[in-house]
Parts: sequence; C-alpha cells; structure tokens
Amino acid sequence: MGQQKTLRDIQTEVDTYIGQFKEGYFSPLALTARMTEELGELAREVNHYYGEKPKKSSEKEKTIEEELGDMLFVMICFANSLNIDLQEAHDLVMHKFNTRDKDRWTKIEEK
Repeated sequence: MGQQKTLRDIQTEVDTYIGQFKEGYFSPLALTARMTEELGELAREVNHYYGEKPKKSSEKEKTIEEELGDMLFVMICFANSLNIDLQEAHDLVMHKFNTRDKDRWTKIEEK
C-alpha cells in the first residue's frame, strides 16, 4: 500500500492538509467533541460486527477500519493543534507500561 510512514510523517501529512484551509484546526474542545462522535461511530460498527445489534439493511456499509481511520485523523488533529508529538507521547506511555506496569499482567511463558 505504499511506503511505511512514521507517526511524525503522518502528523506532518495531516498538518499540510489542514494548513490549506483558512479555518485551520478546530479548538481543543471542538476536537474533543469530534473524537467523542467518532468513538460513537466506531462503537456502533463494532456492535454491528461483534454485538447483538445487526445492521439495518438501510444503513450505509462502513467498516471498523474506516471508523478507526476517522478516529486516528481527529486524534492527530488534536495533537497537532496542541503541538504534541505523538511519537514522543507513545514513547512516554510505553515507558510507563514497561516500568510501572511491567508486572501487572501475566506474561506468556517463553518456549
């Protein structure tokens, strides 16, 4: 599907896209509302595929992949609007999981 992109590449790509519009990024509050909206759409798709609520025949076919992509786009917009480097944010979280939470879960035995 093309060459691999880093998180920084993706953030730059979104920033270039948003930068072509006078409106720029929405406010953090509006982006939080957008993330909530996208999360609801993702939850609806997950419920259709894995839950007890099948999709109506009149409903547009969407995929979990598409909804995750929408969620990711809004998260990147949110991070960009606050000058947060998602690669650094990821590294901070992984450090936390690998130190504070390192013994929280049962590890799979190595063979």
